[in-house]
Amino acid sequence: MVQALVSLSDEVNQVVNIVKARHRLRTKSEAIELVVRAYAVELMEPELRPEYVRKLRRLEKQKIVPIADFAKHYGLD
Repeated sequence: MVQALVSLSDEVNQVVNIVKARHRLRTKSEAIELVVRAYAVELMEPELRPEYVRKLRRLEKQKIVPIADFAKHYGLD
């Protein structure tokens, strides 16, 4: 485990204390870790939702209709 000495503004310190209290954590380090992990979930590429994967698989099975001129076919000339 890595240890770090950090400086927090009063506002951030209050937020860390609130997270610590709400989740009944023992230390501020645990609270900071919880916040960072929650942010990482949003920041990192999420896995595709199962319903979206099923939809993609259904679409892959559909018949493909070749179109020579997309604009002409859809009246976009």
